Amino acid sequence: MKKLVYDPSISGKRMTIVCYVSGSGTNYREIVRQNRDNKYIVFTNRPDCSGVLLARENQHEVIMLSHIPYLKEARKRYGAGNVPRNCPERMAYEQEVSRLIESSIGGEPDLICLAGYDQWSTDWMVNRYYPRILNVHPGDTTRGYDGLHWVPSAKAILAGDESIRSTLFFVDAGEDTGPVLVQSRPIAIKETIVASESSGTPGLQEAFDKVTGFAAEQGITTYDRFREGASEELLEMMGHVCSVLQNELKEKGDWQIYPFAVHDLIAKGRVHVDDRTVSIDGKEIPEYGYRLD
Repeated sequence: MKKLVYDPSISGKRMTIVCYVSGSGTNYREIVRQNRDNKYIVFTNRPDCSGVLLARENQHEVIMLSHIPYLKEARKRYGAGNVPRNCPERMAYEQEVSRLIESSIGGEPDLICLAGYDQWSTDWMVNRYYPRILNVHPGDTTRGYDGLHWVPSAKAILAGDESIRSTLFFVDAGEDTGPVLVQSRPIAIKETIVASESSGTPGLQEAFDKVTGFAAEQGITTYDRFREGASEELLEMMGHVCSVLQNELKEKGDWQIYPFAVHDLIAKGRVHVDDRTVSIDGKEIPEYGYRLD
């Protein structure tokens, strides 16, 4: 059923926004910077992260609950990096997090912004809040450029793309598969490499030429094949290049589209969602969302 993500005519113009952070909290910072006149709450699973300090500087309420005790037995059972997304331990953890948050605000939040949060969302959480959970990814999710850290940029390079984008999407039961709301302006790969090398990051152009040359010689167009066939030196070069690209994309991508989506689209009652179909101002948008370019 088609419904507004947020209706200011009913709920008012001041939203209750919960930002989930696990690290620096820079996405949270940028959301707040554009409009401070909302009720912000910061939740973290890592009480010692710098995002907590930022929230306290902003005088925003902080709710903390470490995931580690909740997943301890699951990690023993499955292995540290193999705990299933929907295991009972994860769901019990999320249920307690939601209880703490909802008890504090006296109801459900208007919006949940995953702002550098390092835990999966289970089906329980998605079913409870969809489509009110947002996440940002430093890559084009509609082209399958998933993965952590700099991997999305590596996938774009190997696919022969000339640019990269950030994607802001509604969290669903998959991994970075939710319907897209906004994508950033394209960041030109080669131009960014040249500019970064000129401003003091040496070796980028040479590294880029070597990894793309190797990929072309071997007919490699996917990251999995590159990782299997490349030497450690080439893998390090790819990481060096893509880390620079990801940093550029974070500033010119993530930090632009997250505040725009929250304040200019959702808060103004402009976004409808019908299952996986997203509309802005009553008009259905393409699969890749609203592009800032």
